Amino acid sequence: MRPAYFSAVYVSALLASPALAGEAGMEPAPDPSIVVTALRSPVEQARTSATVTVLDEPAIRAQQPIALTDLLLRTPGISLTRNGGFGTATSLRIRGADASQTVMVIDGVRISDPSATGGGYGFSNLLIDDIDRVEILRGPQSILWGSDAIGGVVNVLTRRAERPLEGSVAVEAGTHDTVNAQAGIGGAGALLDWRVSGSTFSTDGISARSNGTEADGYRRTSASGTATLKVAPNLSVDLRGYWADARNEFDATSGDSLAYGLTREWTGYAGVNLALFDGRLANRFAVLQTETDRENYDPARSIRPLNFDAHGRVRRFEYQGTLRASDQVQAVFGAEREEQRMTSASPGNNRAAYALVPQSADTNSVYAELRVTPLDGLTLNGGARHDDQSRFGGNTVFTAGAVFTPNEGRTLLRASYDEGFKAPSLYQLFSLYGSAALQPEKAKGWSVGAEQTLGDKVHLSATWFNRDTRNLIDFATCPTTGSLPAACFIPGTATTRFGYYANVRRARARGLELAGRAQAGILFASGNYSWIAAEDRSPGSADLGRQLARVPRHLANVEGGVDLPQGLRASLAARYAGRTFDRAGSATVLPDYWLIDLRAQWRVTDGLTLHGRVENLADRHYETAGGYGALGRTVYLGLRSRF
Repeated sequence: MRPAYFSAVYVSALLASPALAGEAGMEPAPDPSIVVTALRSPVEQARTSATVTVLDEPAIRAQQPIALTDLLLRTPGISLTRNGGFGTATSLRIRGADASQTVMVIDGVRISDPSATGGGYGFSNLLIDDIDRVEILRGPQSILWGSDAIGGVVNVLTRRAERPLEGSVAVEAGTHDTVNAQAGIGGAGALLDWRVSGSTFSTDGISARSNGTEADGYRRTSASGTATLKVAPNLSVDLRGYWADARNEFDATSGDSLAYGLTREWTGYAGVNLALFDGRLANRFAVLQTETDRENYDPARSIRPLNFDAHGRVRRFEYQGTLRASDQVQAVFGAEREEQRMTSASPGNNRAAYALVPQSADTNSVYAELRVTPLDGLTLNGGARHDDQSRFGGNTVFTAGAVFTPNEGRTLLRASYDEGFKAPSLYQLFSLYGSAALQPEKAKGWSVGAEQTLGDKVHLSATWFNRDTRNLIDFATCPTTGSLPAACFIPGTATTRFGYYANVRRARARGLELAGRAQAGILFASGNYSWIAAEDRSPGSADLGRQLARVPRHLANVEGGVDLPQGLRASLAARYAGRTFDRAGSATVLPDYWLIDLRAQWRVTDGLTLHGRVENLADRHYETAGGYGALGRTVYLGLRSRF
């Protein structure tokens, strides 16, 4: 029996080897990039019907991002709202979907916070750190990832060791007394592959409110680790962990404030991988847990500074099987159990004890997807998933798609139909404004696209998508006069409330994503443009037919530069976001804006690179959320080394 550890890195390296690049004398086919865990099993990108963007380590380092969201913004169809500088509340939207409708995955582990309003992941504390690869899977993807995957999936892989002993160090400093440092060490051997890393980030920041004068700082410390023990040629054990501790200052809605928040996140994963039948059937058994603790403090309070206390925990038990019956037939199937727990409270400015009442929801799931290549160049996929949730009951979603290439990947034609859903969050169900009658949000979408590679210098792509979402959960305000409906009373009491969560909205999003890149000698250029018509389709709504709040209809990125053989790379990049409405039901418009960045890096030796950049070169004032500031011109200098 041949060795079959089924390491993601091993499979990626295998499928990206020159042996798969085509026969000698032929026009070289594009590098067969692999979607490693975004599709929950290694699949060549040319055999996926979904729209996927893959960013490897060179592409990530060339952009020099601090936060993951800085990188994601430069890809098609993604917009961002941030209430100030680094560390403040951050909302990411894929193709106009709500911020809580994106699944975040780190090294195969779903990251979310059940105590958050929408129950999703808050991107404010996720920096680049030891990230080695990013995959962005667009469109409804609940078939494999379950709840929340309506907009798409962001899948992150951290660096893996490739030599017996190796390390890396990176440090940079810049405007607002910003310091960002990261280091890691690891090794790869016959019995054990391992890596640990740590990072620290601090900045004095800017005022979160645009009318403020007092800077709101941010500091964060994090660590991560992975280990794979190769027990036998067909048996391995994976251990993974991630931890982050952050402190962010923020302002009140009226202006400057001394308020700050503390956030602690940790994730643990333990899995066993067993390959059977000469590696054709790969089995994975795993248990995962993520925890998020959040506390907010207001030093202006005279008795108790703590004014918010929340704790969220998700525990998952997973089995996944990947069957490779032949080169033409592959299947992925599995079963999962997810247990969500939450407590939250808003203590008053007094010495009275406050209660942290636990709330919970459990979900049992089964899924399967089949991928078949009946003819050379044609791949079909289809699958289904059923979830049974302890609060709202059952839900089933389907997917189907096709991808065709007549010339070994140089031309690709894609089409897919996908469904997604989002379960009500624990906060929406059980908070002061919650409703136990909430049903899941549901989405149906389709997309068609084409890609064309000309030689190894030019790549072009175009995708059209459509998505309809119903049962969207929104906050309904109670009337101030007349008799009140039953929903305006806290359940089980005679106490009235300001409002409540209800399934009252619908939305439709459709759009076009264009992208291209080219290289001519030492010169290179790339760009993308997205037109996103994401509209409110709620019957009787005052916003019916209007673009959803904080979703720009037009997004664009462009970059051009020079890459010299001597190791010097420099580029000028620009990013555009169109005008948006600030809030639903509001006529306030946030103006459009262009941001220009200048980047350069010099590879001094094989293991040492110096880099620097100027972001927002023109010092443009702009807002992604009304009344909240954004970073002006900033300058950063740094170095990174691998040894």
